[in-house]
Amino acid sequence: MYYTYIIESIESSSKHYIGYSSDLRQRLLDHNAGKCPSTARYRPWKLIQYTAFESVERALAFEKYLKSGSGHAFAKRHFFDKK
Repeated sequence: MYYTYIIESIESSSKHYIGYSSDLRQRLLDHNAGKCPSTARYRPWKLIQYTAFESVERALAFEKYLKSGSGHAFAKRHFFDKK
């Protein structure tokens, strides 16, 4: 399986990261260990959403969509805390 995921900074809930991985648990550990330069600054992270796909192509396509303008709006409406 391949996963498209959204993580949120525990320290700064306005910071989110969207990615994909075939090993979601390890990828979250990597983010929290500072192994990913784009997320190291806002550690620690928590997983707020993931979607599983059978193909890497579909996971990448959904990641690309979530990173687009309409994808950001979709994620904000459906996945982010409405405080």
